[in-house]
Amino acid sequence: MALLTAVERLRAATETVRLPLDLPDAEGAREAQGALVRQLDDYVLPRLRALDAPLLCVVGGSTGAGKSTLVNSVVGDVVTRTGVLRPTTRASVLVHHTEDETWFAGDRILPGLARLTGGPTDKDDPSSVRMVATDALPTGLALLDAPDIDSVVRANRDLARQLLAAADLWLFVTTAARYADAVPWDLLRQAAERGTSVAIVLNRVPPEAMEEVRLHLAQMLREQGLGKSPIFTVPEVELDKVKMLAPQHTSRLSGWLHSLAGDARARSVVIRRTLAGALGSLGVRADELTAAADGQLQARDHLRAVAHTAYRDGLEGVEAGMEDGSLLRGEVLARWQELVGTGEFLRQVEVGIGRLRDRVTAFFTGKEASTEPLGEALQSGASALVTSHAQVAASTAARGWKSSPGGAGLIEAHPHLGKAGPDLQPRVERLIRDWQAEVFQMVRDEAGKRRTTARYLAFGVNGLAVMLMLLAFSATGGLVGAEVAIAGGSAIIAQRLLEAVFGDQAVREMARQARKALLVRVERLLHEEQDRYDGVLDEVPLSRTAVDQVRTAAHDVEAAR
Repeated sequence: MALLTAVERLRAATETVRLPLDLPDAEGAREAQGALVRQLDDYVLPRLRALDAPLLCVVGGSTGAGKSTLVNSVVGDVVTRTGVLRPTTRASVLVHHTEDETWFAGDRILPGLARLTGGPTDKDDPSSVRMVATDALPTGLALLDAPDIDSVVRANRDLARQLLAAADLWLFVTTAARYADAVPWDLLRQAAERGTSVAIVLNRVPPEAMEEVRLHLAQMLREQGLGKSPIFTVPEVELDKVKMLAPQHTSRLSGWLHSLAGDARARSVVIRRTLAGALGSLGVRADELTAAADGQLQARDHLRAVAHTAYRDGLEGVEAGMEDGSLLRGEVLARWQELVGTGEFLRQVEVGIGRLRDRVTAFFTGKEASTEPLGEALQSGASALVTSHAQVAASTAARGWKSSPGGAGLIEAHPHLGKAGPDLQPRVERLIRDWQAEVFQMVRDEAGKRRTTARYLAFGVNGLAVMLMLLAFSATGGLVGAEVAIAGGSAIIAQRLLEAVFGDQAVREMARQARKALLVRVERLLHEEQDRYDGVLDEVPLSRTAVDQVRTAAHDVEAAR
């Protein structure tokens, strides 16, 4: 009961693991996961729940090996369809003794396959199993005629492998011409690795080559760890009028199967050996699944890091744009020059602050110059800076995802990620306006701390706030030649004017706060843009908890064995 409970937990945990990202190993891992779940449902759990149930012998092999003919001949009746056209077996056929019907009629084993009764039809499909009850087979034994393992129809191939994984005993049927084919040996190697009980039928062997072929096949079996598997040979002979082999050609195989059915101890040995092999394989298969799931989680973490790096670089780009003086080009410079001039005021840099204050006061009082054009130019430049880096971050993140494992499919499913959000421009413009309003309030608050506001009134809140914003973008690392002199001089003038009103320490602190306030707002905006990528990743159905549950359950199964 402890083992059964542990396997049931493993089954439940295995199904909860998802492998949604298209990694190089994902398709194979998904198929292995599906095969594991099916074997647990089709064989391991049913057998653990009923060790005394009849032995299920699955007859499998390559196309044209004569599986259906062999089953009919062993049973002594036409219970499964034969023919030369391929694929012949469209649905599996399960032959059992009449008294064993209750073991197979329900969903105790192969719960995913519908049950059919009556004779075969052309409408049979791989999602069904045809039940045939007969007294010709002994109780305690059932034969299942599986589709070809190398069928041209994929559904048939998949069903054949599923049925072989549900077998207590694999009866592989091959021929003298095809016994060395690669496909059946891949399955035989799996059988050896998992400890599955296997018997071989070497069919259609020319009498003169019987001994040579049989010895070679036995050697190949030993090399694959299946040296103890019995080999039954059937000569190449004519079939009778109902397309069956004469009884003397199948008597050895029939006798072995009947004796196995009639000997409870021998039957139990076969069943327990196969069950032990299946249970022993669960740890390795669970490890393979959890490794694939870990790879999915790592890929998702990497994709998240790629997006975060792109937007972090975008924020650093905005910060660099604020410090390298690039905003003091073009329109901003032109508006600043209109406000203060490039000649007279540049010369005032050499004048003491007291005299400069008087001259500036006279300048503004006399000319009544407006700082609105400069403010608009700063707003436009700052908006363009933020928008550009947000757009670059989006394209960089998308490009990084396309070149990262699992990311290309997500970009294909969410092509909008390659561009910034559709409402980015108005959001950025609102951000800059809000920041400007914050700077205006900062100037008002600082002026309110002064005993006299004469100097403040001379410039006005707008004039001082605009100069403070200009100072926030005052570094000149990105400019060259004459631009350095002009921009640098402009920044110095703005700083001196502000110091004339507030003092140097207050101006430095205000400029720092202004830069920080803008960066905080930009960081919030870029995080909102980044959230589009995080949102897509959050929807990817991956769970570390599910992976851990598989590991724990697999450990419990091993401990319970």
